[in-house]
Order: sequence, then C-alpha cells, then structure tokens
Amino acid sequence: MAMTDPLGDMLTRIRNGQQAKKDSVLSPASKLRANVLEVLQREGYIRGYSEDGSGKHPALRIELKYFEGEPAIKHVARVSKPGRRVYSGSKELPTVRNGLGITIVSTPRGVLSDNEARTENVGGEVLAEVF
Repeated sequence: MAMTDPLGDMLTRIRNGQQAKKDSVLSPASKLRANVLEVLQREGYIRGYSEDGSGKHPALRIELKYFEGEPAIKHVARVSKPGRRVYSGSKELPTVRNGLGITIVSTPRGVLSDNEARTENVGGEVLAEVF
C-alpha cells in the first residue's frame, strides 16, 4: 500500500525515536525529506543526517540530539496535511512559542524556517512546527 504522507511518516519516526532514546533513526530518502532535515540541522534540532544505501532502497539516517538526557525536540507536528493544505504569506507566517520554536515552510526558494522565509519575504506551504 502506498504511503499517503511521507513527511508525516518521517516526523513520526523522529518523535518515536526520541521517545525511545535512540541515537539515530532510518527513514526512506526523498528530496523533500532531506530539505526538511537540512532545516532541522541548521536550527539545531538534530545532530545531522546522512544517506544510508545499505538496504534495498535509499534511506536517510537521522542522528537525534539530546540535551542533558532530554530530547532537543519537545514537540513536532505536521501542519499542512494531505487532506487539508495550509498556506501562508510572508507576513502571516505563524510563530511557535513566541519565537522559541520554528515553523518549516516550503517556499519557491526552497524549504526554509519561518525566520528565513520572513527575511527573504516569501510565503508558502506550512509543512510542520517544531519546538
């Protein structure tokens, strides 16, 4: 059966991996997933990610980050879902926890955090929120 929300699946793998105190998790590879992971790495929510070609299909190995035994990501949620897409202009981008968290946005200039999108004055699809 085909997966209807690949990005939501990756975010759930990250959430479950951190809850189980794993060092890393695997997720099937795609360009969108890699771009979202790049934003999470730039913002300091994960240690990094790498291509893992050991299996039959290409995968991404996501290195999870912890601070004093607690996960760096307290909350990660998909905002725009396959059944209901959510779009926002650059002026209306939502802030998460008064700027303590980030919103990941898919823009014409690539996948950006909400601060980067405001700086470049672009809006787009609100993919996820993280804090």
